[in-house]
Amino acid sequence: MHWSMNTLPLPPYVELGVHSLSGLLWTLLLLFLWHCYRMGSDLPIPGHGHAGKLKSGSRRSMMSRGGSCAGTKCSARSKLSRSDQITPFISMETEEDEDQGQGYLTPVLSHALFPAQASAEAKKLYAALQEYAKRYSWVGMGRIHKGLREQVRLNDHSAIQKPHLFFLPDVPSVPFFPRDAHRHDIEVLEANYSVVLAEFKAVYQRGIDSKLGWTCLGPKGQAMFPLYSAGVSVAGNCRSCPCTYRTLLSLRTFISSNSLGSAGFWLLGPGATLGSSYGPTNTRLRCHLGLQTPPLCELVVGGEPQCWSEGHCLLVDDSFLHTVSHKGPLDSGPRVILSVDLWHPNVAAAERQALDFMFNPDF
Repeated sequence: MHWSMNTLPLPPYVELGVHSLSGLLWTLLLLFLWHCYRMGSDLPIPGHGHAGKLKSGSRRSMMSRGGSCAGTKCSARSKLSRSDQITPFISMETEEDEDQGQGYLTPVLSHALFPAQASAEAKKLYAALQEYAKRYSWVGMGRIHKGLREQVRLNDHSAIQKPHLFFLPDVPSVPFFPRDAHRHDIEVLEANYSVVLAEFKAVYQRGIDSKLGWTCLGPKGQAMFPLYSAGVSVAGNCRSCPCTYRTLLSLRTFISSNSLGSAGFWLLGPGATLGSSYGPTNTRLRCHLGLQTPPLCELVVGGEPQCWSEGHCLLVDDSFLHTVSHKGPLDSGPRVILSVDLWHPNVAAAERQALDFMFNPDF
C-alpha cells in the first residue's frame, strides 16, 4: 500500500515558527533560573537562621556526618540558644556522639561545666581559650578544649609521658624525633655551629655571674645563659650574642611568642645528674645543638638513652620522663648545648595561634 506524506500526522511544534520556538526556550530558561533562586533562598544563612524554620532535608544534611544511619535513629539538636544564633556557625554533632563524648566539638556545644577540681592554672587557661574564641573563632579548638578538660585526669595518673601544664590529646609523640620533623631549622642551626660556639666562648670567658646575664640553677656547674625566657627575649644577652640571636629569628618553628618557648646556652658540670622530671607540655620539641660534649654525657628520655654530638642536633620531646647526667672526669669540662624550643610538627597553625594567645606572658 502506498502512503502519502500528507496523510501522516505531524506534531504541532513543527508548524511553529522560529520566533515562537525561541520564545519557548527563553521561557524555559527563566523558569530554571527562578527555580535555582528559590532553592538558594531556602538555605539557612549562618548566624541569621532560626533552627525551627530549617527544612527537614537541610537539617538532615547538616547533622549527618557520614551518611544515613540504617536501622537506628540518628537525631541532632535542633534548637539553638540565643547565644548560639549570634556566634559563628559550627557544624553540629549527633546525640550519639555526645553520649560517647568522643567528638571534639561536643564539650564546646554542650556548654558542660569545667571540672571543679581543676587547678587554678587550668581554669586560667580555660578562661583564656574562651576569650580567644570570643575574639576569633572556635574553629580548630577541639583538641585544645578537650586537653584542658582532661588535664585533671592526666595529673592523677602515673605515665611515662605526663606534661604538668598542658597536654594536647591525639598528638603522635616519641621521645626522640627524626631530623625530618624540622629539617630546615636543624640545618640552619648546624650551619651556624661555629659562630654560635664562638659567641658562647666569649660570654663564658667573662665568668658565670648573675650580673653578666647568667642564671645559676644548682651545684656542680649547672647554669644557663638565656636568650629567650618564657617567650620574651633577654635584650642584654641577645646583644652579647648577635649572630645566635639572628639565627633564632631565622627559624621557622621557634616558639618566641608565648611562655612555653625558651632558648639559651645550658651548662652541666662533671658529676652532675638532673633527676627525673617532665616538661610542661607536649606541644613543643626541644632542639639541642651540641657545642661541647665531653664523654659520658647522657640524656635518657622515656627510657631511651642518647648522647649529644658537637655540631649536631637532637630533637627531644621533654614531656616524657627524662634525666640528664654528666659522669665524665672532673677535668673534662662542662657539657654545653644550645637549647631551642620548637613547635611540635603535629600542632596545627590555628592551634599555635590559640596557644600563643593563651600562654601570652602579658595575658
